[in-house]
Amino acid sequence: MKFQRHPDVTLRSIALGSILACVNCYWIILMLFWNQGHPTVISLFFNVIFTLFILSLINLLLRRYFKTLSLTRGELLTIYVMLSVASTMGAQDMIQVLIPTIPHPFWFATPENEWSDLFWRYIPKWLSVSDKAVLKGYFMGESTLYTSKHIKAWLTPILSWSLFIFALIFVMLCLTTIFRRRWVEEEKLSYPIIQLPLEMTEPSFFKNRLMWLGFTTACLIDLVNGLHYLFPAVPGLGGEPFDVSVFFTRKPWNAIGWTPMGVYPFVVGLGFFIPLDLSFSCWVFYLFWKWQRVASSFLGLRSLPRLPYIEEQSFGAYIALCLVALWMSRRHLMRVAKGIIGIERTLDDSSEPMPYRWAGIGIILGMGFISGFCYRAGMSLWVVLLFFVIYYALSIAIARIRAELGSPIHDLPIGGPGRIISESLGTKRLGAANLTMLAYLFFFNRGYRGHPMPHQLEGFKIAERTGMNSRKLLIGMLIAVVLGVYVSSWAFLHCSYELGATANWRPRAAFLRLQRQLSGHIPPDLPAVGAMIGGLSFTLFLTMIRMRFLWWKLHPAGYAVSGTWGMNHYWLSIFTSWALKSVILKHGGLKTYRKAVPFFLGLILGEFFAGSMWAIIGIILKKPMYKFLW
Repeated sequence: MKFQRHPDVTLRSIALGSILACVNCYWIILMLFWNQGHPTVISLFFNVIFTLFILSLINLLLRRYFKTLSLTRGELLTIYVMLSVASTMGAQDMIQVLIPTIPHPFWFATPENEWSDLFWRYIPKWLSVSDKAVLKGYFMGESTLYTSKHIKAWLTPILSWSLFIFALIFVMLCLTTIFRRRWVEEEKLSYPIIQLPLEMTEPSFFKNRLMWLGFTTACLIDLVNGLHYLFPAVPGLGGEPFDVSVFFTRKPWNAIGWTPMGVYPFVVGLGFFIPLDLSFSCWVFYLFWKWQRVASSFLGLRSLPRLPYIEEQSFGAYIALCLVALWMSRRHLMRVAKGIIGIERTLDDSSEPMPYRWAGIGIILGMGFISGFCYRAGMSLWVVLLFFVIYYALSIAIARIRAELGSPIHDLPIGGPGRIISESLGTKRLGAANLTMLAYLFFFNRGYRGHPMPHQLEGFKIAERTGMNSRKLLIGMLIAVVLGVYVSSWAFLHCSYELGATANWRPRAAFLRLQRQLSGHIPPDLPAVGAMIGGLSFTLFLTMIRMRFLWWKLHPAGYAVSGTWGMNHYWLSIFTSWALKSVILKHGGLKTYRKAVPFFLGLILGEFFAGSMWAIIGIILKKPMYKFLW
């Protein structure tokens, strides 16, 4: 057999990627049940990087001693993309919320909360499990999934929801196909998140001493912090962030709320690849949000307890970023639209993951299936269309942020379409059936930390950078989605019946909100709507200022991502990376910056490796260990 050096997607890489995708999805669920970290809450999944690291080291040995068995760079990157896409299915904001949501309103119903009277009748049987004899083993543990009664009860809901997820993801892939050329080839966006996997698949990466220095530094920090976790007498190295709000006990300063200060090596590493204006904007706008809270308290605006409506402002910012992305791509989108309907026949889409016409038809068919699914489940068609227009607008905004700026987080917690629609229109106009289904759709809108669309787009950027066949890579992604959904669902149920269900608090927020909505009509929240409009307007203002004045440093994406829960953890790390990068560029220039790049890549890889090892040890010993990632 002749050694294959051409970088491409092969049957071997898809087969190996499929096996490792199953292993990784099971690992993600085990980490959840043993509280060993949450790899899918950041843009770059540490479980995937750890797997790629081990695979790359093995591949170096194969290249030296068994060259014909070694993997090409294209094969390694195919596996990376498949693992990333599969992991988005087992993520905290997908399957890890879906499975607990399916039985939640039946197991936790009580005479006091009156859930049985309020909304049980609106829950489709084909989307839920209500038999408490089946659910007892699921919630209590010390049972088994593998009985005919248990499997039969879960089979229909899992199959039904999986078809919904497949349609949801396929529409994203079609949108990604349409935007790919504009963002990848015409605008040439930088895609900072993919720098580490691209470098790891180069043999020279592991020969760089600065990389190993960064790797060792991060590993030693996590080793010491892990020992401190097990043996408190061992001094720690800042493994636990310190909340500075304890120093602000008087009004209005106590309104700043929880403000942790901690430096995470992997965030410092990721932040080094973020453009300076965005990293600057992230920590500046984080402090801006804190200022808004203090100012609201100072002005005594007690009649609006949720002021300054941070989630709503952030939502408006994301919508504005989507509108800006659509406007900037308007000529490309017009050409694609003409190509889809056959007006422009010269449009070349041979390098796209699928032909543009297929993508257009796919969006129509996918949305048709989603609409029919939700309509059969009890939703009005106008609510379905409004919900998914908002959802895919958020998806486009998140994908754009990742492509252009590489933000390490974009969670927007509990700021999805369901909450926005009910706040804007009030509950009376929506009705009980719509509100009940909105509570069930919470599972992929609780947050957007492990959102699938950016990983799809980054996969196609990797294909463009390395000369891989994007249509073959699309097949690998589709296989990864199917495996990710079913393996993660099985793993969650398997562990639940064995250990007792965990993560039950995640869907609780949706059903408690549903309880309040159905207990009495809630009118539109006009201040919240005003905050959405304000966030949208302010983001458009920042965008216009940036386009007009090149010296303007505040980036609108920083305003959008800095108001989220995750930024509480990482703002100081992003500030640290911004300061280091600024000093290096100012005093050392571009040459010194390029020399420093391997060190910061090593920081990311080292912390991901050490954190993964602690997670594996915890799973083996069946006891909690140190977590570098909350």
